Amino acid sequence: MQLSYPAEFMAPPTTTQSKASTLQPAQGSENGDFLMALGKRVRELRNRRGLTRKQVSQEADVSERHLAQLEAGEGNISVVLLQRIAEALHVPIASLFAPQIDEPTERRLIQRFLERLPRHRLEDLVFRLMRDFGHEEKGRRMRIALIGMRGAGKSTLGAKLAAETNNRFVELDSEIEKDTGMPLGEIFSLYGQSGFRAIEKRTLEKVLKENERAVISVGGGLVSEKETFDDLLSHCYTVWLKAQPEEHMSRVMAQGDFRPMEANDQAMEDLRRILEAREPLYRKADLVLDTSGSSVEESFAKLKATLQANLQ
Repeated sequence: MQLSYPAEFMAPPTTTQSKASTLQPAQGSENGDFLMALGKRVRELRNRRGLTRKQVSQEADVSERHLAQLEAGEGNISVVLLQRIAEALHVPIASLFAPQIDEPTERRLIQRFLERLPRHRLEDLVFRLMRDFGHEEKGRRMRIALIGMRGAGKSTLGAKLAAETNNRFVELDSEIEKDTGMPLGEIFSLYGQSGFRAIEKRTLEKVLKENERAVISVGGGLVSEKETFDDLLSHCYTVWLKAQPEEHMSRVMAQGDFRPMEANDQAMEDLRRILEAREPLYRKADLVLDTSGSSVEESFAKLKATLQANLQ
């Protein structure tokens, strides 16, 4: 099939030329069918990306009239202009000639969603899809990991859940102390924050390798280490136990730990700041359970009900 081009399209057009000229009508039914399919494809891609005709014409330096004619299949267009339109649509020019394939509605909706998703969100989405639909999903759901700040109820609820489901309860901080033979405070003093996080990562890997089934409680700061947190998310069904800052503080102090208040008049403000900074990370958990204003029994009942509803 031979395409004919208007004379002004034989050389690279200037801005004035490209926006002032018109498309040459297509000759013959075969050419007409091809251009109709091409126009439909361009219109479909533009709509998928939520772009107006004006936006594409400005980005491609093509007049809206040209674009309207192209989408209506009413005339030829130069390869040069077609390349500029493809670039404005952020697709390879070859995709404009792809045949229309009937796809399930769900697939088209997902594709449209992906095309409109900001680039910086794609990595997180891919990870979630791999986590939720990958081949390890069944094994992942056999380990329940509780995340959140101190005082959210991870140890208490985790131990009760493990006992009721006849699983091992693993408190990661306790495993770290057992493996190193030192309390956490001493580990921090000797190795610093980065050293502790390296030990925490190694201990988590060991726990995951040794326990196909378990209920695991992890330290509140583990989520700040991307590689370690990704490992947890990939191998465990995670639940964020959250509470109001005041409840976090009061529960820790009720356990006899007054360290949060030592020489720190801004303890509550610091706690709120940490919670705010970590919230986007905590929200990567599979489930969120708010224990605010609830007794241990009430929180445990909600935890069991939520897991049963989501793990069936």
